[in-house]
Amino acid sequence: MNHQGVSEIFFEESYTVPADQTAKSLFARLPHGSGYAERLIECLATGYLVAVIESVCIREMQQYVDEAEVVVGRTIRIDHRGPIPPGSSLRLRGWLERMGERSATFRVQACDTDEIVCEATVTLVTVQRTVIETRIAAKVEALQRVHHHMGMAR
Repeated sequence: MNHQGVSEIFFEESYTVPADQTAKSLFARLPHGSGYAERLIECLATGYLVAVIESVCIREMQQYVDEAEVVVGRTIRIDHRGPIPPGSSLRLRGWLERMGERSATFRVQACDTDEIVCEATVTLVTVQRTVIETRIAAKVEALQRVHHHMGMAR
C-alpha cells in the first residue's frame, strides 16, 4: 500500500438513488424480511447506503495498493439520519481520518438537497490476495464436508 497516496485521499461525488434500492425492495428479497416488506418505506435502505459508501472508499484506496493486495472492509459505523427517497441526488464527501500499517479509516458525509442524511466511518484493510483466498478456500472446503456428511446421515 502506498501510504503517501492514501494519506491524500479526498473525494466528492454525486450518487442518484435508484428505485430498486429501497428498504421495501431489499427486504422483499430476504427470507426473514419478506413477510413485512410491504409495510416498509420507499426510501434508500441503510444496507445499500453502507454499500455505496464502502464501494467509494474501496475504489479510492484501490488506486494505492499493488496487484498482490486486495482491499477489504473491517469496520463500518454509520449514522443514517434522514430519509432518502428514490431519485434523490446524494453528495458524498470523504477523507482519510486515520491510517495504520495496513489500514485506512475514512470519514464520509452524505447530503441531499436539504440536510446531512448520513455520517459514517469506514475502516478498510489491505491483505495479501493469496492469504485471503486461502482462508476462503478452507472455509468453502469445510462447508462442503459438512454438507457431504449431512447428506450421508440422512
